[in-house]
Amino acid sequence: MTGEYRAVFDAEVIFANGGGLRTDGFRLDVPGPEITDDELAALLVRHLGLLMVGEVRITNRTVVEEPHKGGRGVAAPAAGGRRLVELSHVITDGIVTLPGWQPPRVTDWLTREASRERYAPGVEFHVARIDMIANTGTYVDAPAHRWADGPDLTGVPLDRLADLPGLVVRVPAGTRAVDRLMLAPYEVAGRAVLLHTGWDTHFGTDRYAGPEAPYLTADGADWLVEAGVALVGIDSINIDDMTSAAAGERPAHSALLAAGVPIVEHLTNLAALPPEGFRFTAAPPRVAGMGTFPVRAFAVVTG
Repeated sequence: MTGEYRAVFDAEVIFANGGGLRTDGFRLDVPGPEITDDELAALLVRHLGLLMVGEVRITNRTVVEEPHKGGRGVAAPAAGGRRLVELSHVITDGIVTLPGWQPPRVTDWLTREASRERYAPGVEFHVARIDMIANTGTYVDAPAHRWADGPDLTGVPLDRLADLPGLVVRVPAGTRAVDRLMLAPYEVAGRAVLLHTGWDTHFGTDRYAGPEAPYLTADGADWLVEAGVALVGIDSINIDDMTSAAAGERPAHSALLAAGVPIVEHLTNLAALPPEGFRFTAAPPRVAGMGTFPVRAFAVVTG
């Protein structure tokens, strides 16, 4: 059981200035099973962003226990306490992040056995070495990754990488293109917007780079920039469409990074997050001259 609820209902909306609309079998996140018709009507109006509503008639209503999908006016359910949620892949020797790109090599620089010759009896240390490209595991893109005159990792402000209010956009299964219309119901200003596609289940397999991989469209990226997003993340292989028809264009990278919006790719475990009500962090080391680097992405969930 999830402890989260969604209402399924029909509704007729009558506008104060004339006209109306009708929905059948509408599904909406609700705080709990005890929600009244009046509360549900107000939530529907809020979710759809309707103006000048005179009356809402709710019929054929049921409430089911089902994970929230995210929506306006629905706060994350109060669970009490505070928990940390891991959102990044583990980097191991030889792991494949992008097929055809060099995998990391993790070795010893100083073994425990060799260190015993340097220190007092009973004292030993281990120092590892990693040789890798910057695009390994879960990583963040800074503007310099795309734009020659953009800031590198040292130039991205911490308030664009750490302790950001987070928002999860649940992308329906089988949907590839996350566009403006899919994002329109959400209030994204100043937030880390995380696109939960579920594609992370294919990480490390041939299918991960397949033509069905979800992505953010050009108009979706433009809308996020216009709406004032702080950071965008995705649990797919790339924020852009990587099929042959779109190869090389990279409009989402171009628009977001031109606006100074960091991108976090190859996220995982987004299903463990509520739709909102959490803080997100994905901060890399301050390495001069680099526009991409792995991060320990995580969320702090409270309430």
